[in-house]
Amino acid sequence: MKKEIKDIPVLPLRGVTIFPEMVMHFDVGREKSLKAIEEAMKQNEMILAVSQRDADVDEPKREDLYEIGTLVEIKQTVKVGEDQLKVLVKGTARAKILTLQDETYMSADVEVIKDKLIEADKEEQALIRTIAELFEKYASINPRITDEVLYGILGLKNSIEMMDIIIGHIVLEVEKKQAILECLDIKERMFKIITILEAEIEILTLQKEIFNKVKQNIDQSQKEYFLREQVKIIQEQLGDKDGIQGDIDKYNEQLKNTPEFVKEKIEKEIRRLKNTPASSPDNGNIRTYIETVLDIPWNHYTKENIQLKKAAEILDKEHYGLEKVKERVLEYLAVRSLAEESPAPILCLVGPPGVGKTSIAKSIAHATGRNDVRISLGGVRDEAEIRGHRRTYVGSIPGRFVYGISEAKSMNPLILLDEIDKMASDFKGDPAAALLEILDSKQNNSFKDHYLELPLDLSKVLFVATANSLSTVPKPLLDRMEIIEVGSYTSLEKLEIAMKYLLPNQLKAHHLDKKQIKFSRTNILYLIEHYTKEAGVRGLERMLAKVCRKAAREIVEQDIASIQITPKKLGEYLGSSSFDYELKNKEPEVGIVRGLAWTSVGGDTLSIEVNCMPGKGQLELTGQMGNVMKESAKAAMSYIRSKVNELGIAEDFYVKNDLHIHIPEGAVPKDGPSAGITMATAMISALTNKPVKADLAMTGEITIRGRVLPIGGLKEKLLAAKRAKIKHVIVPDQNKKNVEELENHIVEGLKISFVHTMDEVLQYVFA
Repeated sequence: MKKEIKDIPVLPLRGVTIFPEMVMHFDVGREKSLKAIEEAMKQNEMILAVSQRDADVDEPKREDLYEIGTLVEIKQTVKVGEDQLKVLVKGTARAKILTLQDETYMSADVEVIKDKLIEADKEEQALIRTIAELFEKYASINPRITDEVLYGILGLKNSIEMMDIIIGHIVLEVEKKQAILECLDIKERMFKIITILEAEIEILTLQKEIFNKVKQNIDQSQKEYFLREQVKIIQEQLGDKDGIQGDIDKYNEQLKNTPEFVKEKIEKEIRRLKNTPASSPDNGNIRTYIETVLDIPWNHYTKENIQLKKAAEILDKEHYGLEKVKERVLEYLAVRSLAEESPAPILCLVGPPGVGKTSIAKSIAHATGRNDVRISLGGVRDEAEIRGHRRTYVGSIPGRFVYGISEAKSMNPLILLDEIDKMASDFKGDPAAALLEILDSKQNNSFKDHYLELPLDLSKVLFVATANSLSTVPKPLLDRMEIIEVGSYTSLEKLEIAMKYLLPNQLKAHHLDKKQIKFSRTNILYLIEHYTKEAGVRGLERMLAKVCRKAAREIVEQDIASIQITPKKLGEYLGSSSFDYELKNKEPEVGIVRGLAWTSVGGDTLSIEVNCMPGKGQLELTGQMGNVMKESAKAAMSYIRSKVNELGIAEDFYVKNDLHIHIPEGAVPKDGPSAGITMATAMISALTNKPVKADLAMTGEITIRGRVLPIGGLKEKLLAAKRAKIKHVIVPDQNKKNVEELENHIVEGLKISFVHTMDEVLQYVFA
């Protein structure tokens, strides 16, 4: 029998299906659902509960709801939050939605479907009895259904009501329950319920068998491993009978290409792994250790390129200059071509920042055909970073060299030890001391990492270290490396680097070409000399990038085809000149002598000024001189006092006169012994009132006996002299070998005088 109900509130349900005569409680929180319940409570406490097809839809429409739901009577509502109700309902009858209205809440016109009582024929009695027996069996293996619930359901006289309550107590997907709800043919509904009960009984029986198998495998002392054993049985049911064996087979396969001592160690660890429960922390630690050892490319070496011509072409193509480094690499390859077992060199490239130390290492790897890996040592202060942590510690890991070899995928890579001078030491140990074994060609064939506990052969590795200064590198470590000094670039070298590498790279990075930006060699040289002051080329690259950005903007905004870069245009783009070098004095002057200095950004010239005044013999030193430079001034004073007769100076000058030595740019600290002869010359000039040549500069350490000792940084100092338009340079005789090693373009146009003593210096200086 059917009847219609008009405008009844509708409650969409997510993941729930309610059957007639079924009592259920659930939470309601959606705004429209709350209003629907509120409206139902005002009327007759009846509402249509209908399941959603997709539980994820928050604002369901007609197409999101099933067509048939259940009329329910609201028995109780309890407010459990600001916008949430807990509702207790009881199903009364099936109902079919005819029309649906969706305004402030959902409402519908529905057709109530009353089930016809079934005729008590033999087939239907058999079906009812089968359902009852199957549900009783289902309840016996499902602990969630108590005996009271079971007998209460089976004791119902109305078989249709019994079926609806039975299906409501079975845990099923909404789709399956909805299919039963929508099945209006009673006999067909019975068959569907029987099918579902048989399937659920089979699933629960299999689940119970899994549980029993697990329980049999666990004795009293192994209850804590219950979950692991359960997973194992589940894997058997899914066809994955191997479990951990699959990983062990993979490990054994990888072991085939390892040395014998590695096989013995890993096989022992595999046996430990088999006997260690999966839930134990040791299981993960053992796996990590095995995988770390097997990641090392044991017995794998890349083929080395020993063709000198090809290697030289690669080095010259990728880097300009750095001749000493290239020469040493080619020498090594030449020896390798004659003797394959010759040890790889351990090089240390020392020089200021930005001169290409790190990048040349990659080029060396490319030229020699080796894989490369970079290990940054800057700021490393823990010995374990080098040697690794012992496996007894929680979270232990191997050292950086083990990781480096694994990353390089070969046992003969090039390992770049970047910033080796920036390491520190503390209570955790001294990483520099740990490097002694690694960088010793006699010991590194069996380096033992604390974590690895296996000898690692590093003798085939080509080590290249970089440093800005050797002053912080321990002497034993220096003794193990071959030091190659990488000096600062000259302006002409920077020009070549800019033309060949930096400018093309920046044009490409900014999607420009040479037709759009016309940059002549002269103007790049102007940029180098007036907007950069550095030993390397990093600042130059940044300036070129800035020019490209400014030019790109101008091309786009003004729609022009190309831009000619001139000093004027550079001024527009970069502002006024950042650096202006001091040129030589215009005329010879008394008490002013030009010295040559080395700085971290190249060479420079210093004007040393001396004033002689009546006084009490005081020596005043200003201009932020360091202790070594002050001692040089005192040594020069002692030399002058010992030579007063030869120099034509009054014997009591140091009693009746004060001398004030000043070096301009007082905010800049200055130190070192190389200004010794310069200060002595300036003092003698001031005391004798003789002017010193304007186009003359000098460098050299002075002793109290007037000897001139060698100095460093000569290349940078001579370049600074040329930049200041100096024509004549006085240099210690012991530096003659250094001058002979310099390129012709550095010494070209300079008159260089070599001196042994201060007496020889004085032969050249006065105008």
